[in-house]
Amino acid sequence: QVQLVESGGGLVQAGDSLRLSCAASGLAFSSYNMGWFRRAPGKEREFVASIGRSGVPTTYADSVKGRATISRDNFKNTVYLQINTLKPEDTAVYYCAAAPLSGRWSYWGQGTQVTVSS
Repeated sequence: QVQLVESGGGLVQAGDSLRLSCAASGLAFSSYNMGWFRRAPGKEREFVASIGRSGVPTTYADSVKGRATISRDNFKNTVYLQINTLKPEDTAVYYCAAAPLSGRWSYWGQGTQVTVSS
């Protein structure tokens, strides 16, 4: 059974930094592209960042480009998302997802809440 478990969310102030983690189990982690998505209150889920199987390439949404870094540790089966200079508009539930070579995001975590106060 595939499990993706996010952690690291919380209540922070604008300008702070946060590092989210997503621990994967039940899949050949190094064979999957990994991604982060988020859903803000009243909005649809949106793409945040993705990373290739070996750590490259990385892709970012314009909304976080320059402030976020996605990384992975294939020995720990974990993907990370570091976001600096957080803004209130970063408030959302953040989800990690896994995609096999076919490219579709096949597995999803339950999400972790990030709330940024102004």
